[in-house]
Amino acid sequence: MAEARQAADFPPWLPSDGAQARLGCSMLQEIYLCSLRSWRRNLGRFWNDFLTGVFPASPLSWLFLFSAIQLAWFLQLDPSLGLVEKIKDLLPDWGGQHHYLRGVVAAAVFASCLWGALIFTLHVALRLLLSYHGWLLESHGTMSSPTKTWLALVRIFSGRHPMLFSYQRSLPRQPVPSVQDTVCKYLESVRPVLSDEDFDWTAGMAQEFLKLQASLLQWYLWLKSWWASNYVTDWWEEFVYLRSRNSLMVNSNYYLMDFLYVTPTPLQAARAGNAVHALLLYRHRLTRQEIPPTMLMGMRPLCSAQYEKIFNTTRVPGLEKDSLCHLPDSRHVAVFHRGRFFRVGTHSPNGLLSPRALEQQFQRILDDPSPAYPHEEHLAALTAAPRGMWAQVRELVKARAAAALETVEGAAFFVSLDLEPGGLTREDPAASLDAYAHRLLAGHGHDRWYDKSFTLIVFSNGKLGLSMEHSWADCPISGHMWEFTLATECFHLGYSADGHCKGQPDPTLPWPERLQWDLPNQVYPSISLALRGAKTLAGNIDCHVFPFSHFGKSFIKHCHFSSDSFIQVALQLAYFRDRGHFCLTYESAMTRLFLEGRTETVRSCTKEACNFVKAMEDKEKTASQCLTLFRMAVDKHQTLLKAAMTGQGIDRHLFALYIVSQFLHLQSPFLAQVHSEQWKLSTSQIPVQQAHLFDVHNYPDYVSSGGGFGPVSGTGVLGPEIRALGRGRGGAFAFAFAFHSLPLQADDDGYGVSYIFMGDDTVTFHIASKKSSTKTDSHRLGQHIEDALLDVAALFQARQHLKHRFGRAGEECLRYRQGFPSRKTAPTASTDL
Repeated sequence: MAEARQAADFPPWLPSDGAQARLGCSMLQEIYLCSLRSWRRNLGRFWNDFLTGVFPASPLSWLFLFSAIQLAWFLQLDPSLGLVEKIKDLLPDWGGQHHYLRGVVAAAVFASCLWGALIFTLHVALRLLLSYHGWLLESHGTMSSPTKTWLALVRIFSGRHPMLFSYQRSLPRQPVPSVQDTVCKYLESVRPVLSDEDFDWTAGMAQEFLKLQASLLQWYLWLKSWWASNYVTDWWEEFVYLRSRNSLMVNSNYYLMDFLYVTPTPLQAARAGNAVHALLLYRHRLTRQEIPPTMLMGMRPLCSAQYEKIFNTTRVPGLEKDSLCHLPDSRHVAVFHRGRFFRVGTHSPNGLLSPRALEQQFQRILDDPSPAYPHEEHLAALTAAPRGMWAQVRELVKARAAAALETVEGAAFFVSLDLEPGGLTREDPAASLDAYAHRLLAGHGHDRWYDKSFTLIVFSNGKLGLSMEHSWADCPISGHMWEFTLATECFHLGYSADGHCKGQPDPTLPWPERLQWDLPNQVYPSISLALRGAKTLAGNIDCHVFPFSHFGKSFIKHCHFSSDSFIQVALQLAYFRDRGHFCLTYESAMTRLFLEGRTETVRSCTKEACNFVKAMEDKEKTASQCLTLFRMAVDKHQTLLKAAMTGQGIDRHLFALYIVSQFLHLQSPFLAQVHSEQWKLSTSQIPVQQAHLFDVHNYPDYVSSGGGFGPVSGTGVLGPEIRALGRGRGGAFAFAFAFHSLPLQADDDGYGVSYIFMGDDTVTFHIASKKSSTKTDSHRLGQHIEDALLDVAALFQARQHLKHRFGRAGEECLRYRQGFPSRKTAPTASTDL
């Protein structure tokens, strides 16, 4: 979601000394370290797989195989073709009385070897099957004979009842695309936003790059792809996230909202108790791998690696680079309320605390009248400071308050009990919803611990929300957890008639532990500086959230379009009306079809989309002509999306080539130009992955309203850091540039737009921009998005046809086109609003 901001914070840096390419040992060392990290992770997963079952086989299959061999021997048959006897001869002589034991050991060894060979064969066969992507490229609703055969084989080799990480060893590795194809696609993507002169100049640099540098860089990338689990993911995490020196607040974090129209209970402590209990139930299922792996279109497993760091994870700041610290377990959560920090245990000797017991603990914190210690109230603002500053101050904090810092960073997650209410209100629904989003994204600058993998935010009226740190995983992972949490705490755990959690309190529980912060005087100026910076950053963000309820996914599907492509093309029309020109557009697409895949960029501003937008703004064009161009734009977007998902995208390949060029001290004007681009429009769809948990037909209000992220902007100095690593990892050269280089670029004219399909008839949009920009306005873009969607939908012919086929949605579109006031659906006001 927020990754476009991080990608924009990654500008090129070209050497001034004209250094020539050379086969530096640093690049080979980097490939070696990448492979070493991959093998370490794989060894850990192997042990986990061994404990939970070797998929698609199981430990019981070994016992069955061993018993079959023993039975054959009893019947005087030799299925090993003499191998068991040879193994027996190699075993030491334990005496005549142990002759039978040697036979049993030999049979066990043979059974183990045969079992391992069969499992390896199954893994290889399944990996080859999962490398087939033809099913994804077929037209919607059709399935060719090869795809039917492929699907049958996948089901045969996949076994039954897969666990969360069952498919990890069978997933193919992300392929390295052809560099010629990538450059060609890149030039096609920038053609709509460049003048003829600029395009010719860019094309010339591209051809020079292909002739002089591409083959060498591609060779190193190919070499890494064979040794590492994924040729791009570890670099993406390191250089785009962990080496970014900007504040995490707004720049890296994103938020997820509660139910939009419903709050199950107005009691803050009760909602916190149920939510924390539901999150810990999710962690329990995660630890036991009881969460089924996500299957794309019900047939293709996705990589589950990102689930590993949801809980017990903290991003620890460093002078040059942050690191992710993940603990195997944690039996407490850290809680912030009214400037004070508490440790709340989540387990008793009998297991996980009940929701009612957790509510009791949170209520004790709410009732605690003790004041905050000096500067304790604003301490968390340091986690919103630039990372280099926080890394230095953290050492001072750790020296005097190590126990308290360890408690916060070692918690399962962070909980913030806010003093203000949140969510939608009847009095001013639009403003309250915008304020709700802003509080989730930025808070007050000092009431979130942004280093934690996520912060659970509980408002005083019982409304919930999440603030997510982005480096450890992408939105679909946190969204999956959040769907489970909302469904579990509301439908399964539930509340009593008076709003409390079900069950009885436990008076024997010890009170929550108040954390003691003995802060040195040197920290106080830094806290004040960090708080001032956080408030400035938060105050500059303009958030706008609105549910578009004229039509939704059902209408789009009836028109035989992809829902995502429909919205993306409409966004191009909205942005053009807002700014009067086209821009590079970033849409995040997942690459989890591959092992340890994360995301790829879909460049949604295509020539076809631009042609459609121009036609819509041309009064001489008929609706039929516009509709034809719209279909072409949607088809093109689908082609780009499928290419990105299957590892044939543009930006991650060019990013990896750029990293290699920096390690080799290789000057590449083309790659520098690529990574100096600014994404003026960053977009992302939040997928609904567990629709079965919600009854959207009978209870349409009980659906998550999605989330959002900060606007796109670009500053950074990572180019020099990478070159410094080429001279020696962790050298002073990287430190000097990280702290003393000025931003090479700055762009505050970007938008961040996310959207989620709520049920069949509503799309909720989350828009963010900067107030300091005179060119952007979140509310203005929101109106353009609404107008664009209605204009596009109205292309689908006459009133009677629309009313007959699409009911109210079609009538709405025509009313809008004919100049009637649009009849928006007001939210069904609940007493819980």
